[in-house]
Amino acid sequence: MGANMKSIENINLKDVQAVYDGPEGRLWELIMGEQIHIGGLVSSMDLAQRAGVGAGLSGIDLCCCNGAGMRFLVRMQGVLKMTGVDATETVVESGRRRCAEEGPAEKIEFVLADACDSGLDDACADFVWGEDAWCYVRDKAKLISEAVRMARPGGTIAFTDWVEGPAGLSDAEAERFMRFMKFPNVQDIDGYRGLLEGNGCAVVVAEDTGRFGPYVDLYLDMVGKQVTYDVLKIIGFDNDMLGAIAGEMTFMQGLAHAGKIAQGIFVAKKN
Repeated sequence: MGANMKSIENINLKDVQAVYDGPEGRLWELIMGEQIHIGGLVSSMDLAQRAGVGAGLSGIDLCCCNGAGMRFLVRMQGVLKMTGVDATETVVESGRRRCAEEGPAEKIEFVLADACDSGLDDACADFVWGEDAWCYVRDKAKLISEAVRMARPGGTIAFTDWVEGPAGLSDAEAERFMRFMKFPNVQDIDGYRGLLEGNGCAVVVAEDTGRFGPYVDLYLDMVGKQVTYDVLKIIGFDNDMLGAIAGEMTFMQGLAHAGKIAQGIFVAKKN
């Protein structure tokens, strides 16, 4: 972990499960789409291309949510088989239903488990994948260790994540940001690089995608101009809550444009 990684107490797996079990999860999917990460398909394509993820490979998606990333990889990248690990039963059940409805169910398996302790075999995958989800995991050192353990020798670790930007967060900014997002901590790019290298990986890509600011602009525009009624419906037509959500997203927008938070992209090869 980065020596100065920002963290807060009293945020744990149950808090994250509550988000994706309830209205917050539906709200994020409304705003961001089925691929609940910054950049949607553009980001997924970029990560897959830079990591060399393609036809005939098998992979593991840690913190796979509803499986949208796995469906993308099977359908659009020709990946042979995907196994998704997530600790929230609601999204795992939803993912299984969606795979059955859309067709690629025979190539995709879901495992309900902690991403840090999946129970999957050593060296069982050509690549391990993640998209803007590892920020929810408290023990990032254990998470990276688990990802590397499951990759075959010469295999790839490929992920994007929300990270602290080069300008850095003050303690007060970090506290507010992480409380709203239900993040127990937030790593930075150098911190993730160190964890990957410490687990025997050669880091190929570790950088800011530059997407965070423009995409938060887009999400706020959608909430204010297009999907306002839909948001209100999800939150029980509570205008005060809508104002609070918009306020926190505007706060994040400011952090992103100031270089204090970012979306990082990482590709590493297991030695």
